[in-house]
Amino acid sequence: MLIISGSLRVEPATRDAYLSDCRPIIAQARATAGCLDFLLAADPMEPDRIHVYERWESAEQLAAFRGSGPDDVQGAAILDADVQRYLIAGVEAP
Repeated sequence: MLIISGSLRVEPATRDAYLSDCRPIIAQARATAGCLDFLLAADPMEPDRIHVYERWESAEQLAAFRGSGPDDVQGAAILDADVQRYLIAGVEAP
């Protein structure tokens, strides 16, 4: 299993529109084989920050989806990104 987690920065005035435009991508990801969770969410404290959280069964399934990532317009709106991939060896209840 792997987790993609981090944040994106966009112009505060365009964040809501950016997230709205991402709804089809979120739906597509969630419908993709191997996607366990996929979320882009506004940070309640920082008006330019978007949280990224993805959970996938395998790197191969993630790679199959990646070709349908942000289009050029969405990519251009990202001012900064701090997103990492975490490989998970085991999962336990909290």
